[in-house]
Amino acid sequence: MLKGKVHSIETFGTVDGPGIRYIVFMQGCPLRCKYCHNRDTWDTKGGKEYTADELIENVSKYSSYMKASGGGITVSGGEATLQSEFVAKFFEKAKEKGIHTCLDTSGFVDIEKLDPILENTDLVLLDIKHMDNEKSKDLTGVEITKALEVAKYLDKKNIPVWIRHVLVPTITDDKENLESLAKFVSTLSNVEKFELLPYHSIGVHKWESMGLNYELKHIQDATDEDINKATEIIENLGVKVFKK
Repeated sequence: MLKGKVHSIETFGTVDGPGIRYIVFMQGCPLRCKYCHNRDTWDTKGGKEYTADELIENVSKYSSYMKASGGGITVSGGEATLQSEFVAKFFEKAKEKGIHTCLDTSGFVDIEKLDPILENTDLVLLDIKHMDNEKSKDLTGVEITKALEVAKYLDKKNIPVWIRHVLVPTITDDKENLESLAKFVSTLSNVEKFELLPYHSIGVHKWESMGLNYELKHIQDATDEDINKATEIIENLGVKVFKK
């Protein structure tokens, strides 16, 4: 029987998609983001196993307030598409019950593995890490190429997308990166929202509790001023930045 490895579940999420959401954080991630605040999700051998039916049964307990708020389920990670077959089945079950589905992904996935998930996906949250391949690789362990290909494919499929970019002072906040990102986003017709997420060091304790070195200790958290400067650069190129 097909089972998915789940790191954790949040039953009252309000930031990862519209409305109130049941968020499933899948176990396992192929990226190695230096600022990851869910460091314990990387190991593919961890997590608790669930069938899609077990998760749907649990989701049903919260369906009334999810639907009333225009919410639904969001599958995140780790990297959710690492367990693409399971997520596809979970979303299929959710749509059978009329539940809004949202996929939160880095886009580091082959299109053929993504396609079955997209058949029952209402919204994608796509995190674009850095527009420069080498800098992306240094920051996350992988190039940004696949994520950009996924973005273009989602546009072709006309699947609504929220683009997210973590603003890390001195790393992702330079004008060249932000302008490149804005120019790319402006070529897409399916972007419902563009968000700048301020870098924060809240995950440091998790790295340290695991006996690991957090390389970005010297980086200050992004301030409102940092966000405002980045917003100005992006909006000058015609891309509206969502402000909470």
